[in-house]
Amino acid sequence: IEDTSVASPIDQATAESLRETTHAVLAQLTPREAKVLRMRFGIDLNTDHTLEEVGKQFDVTRERIRQIEAKALRKLRHPSRSEQLRSFLIED
Repeated sequence: IEDTSVASPIDQATAESLRETTHAVLAQLTPREAKVLRMRFGIDLNTDHTLEEVGKQFDVTRERIRQIEAKALRKLRHPSRSEQLRSFLIED
C-alpha cells in the first residue's frame, strides 16, 4: 500500500537539488539583493514579505526595495544564471 503522505525519493531529490541550485544562484548576487529576494519570495522563510515589510527591515522605502528586487531579478535572468534554474521548469 502506497503512503501518499510521504514524498517519493525522486521528488525529495528534486526538491533538494532545487534548493541547492537556488542557494547557489542567490550567492551570485550581493548580500542585500539576495536577502531582499529571500524575504520577498519567502525563500528559506515561513512566509513572503511585502515591499513595505522588507523596506522597514532595511530602513528604506518600499520603492527602493522594488528597485533592488528588479535589479536582482534582471541579474538572475541573464543566461549564465537563468540556465541553472531553467532545467527545473521543463516538463517531461
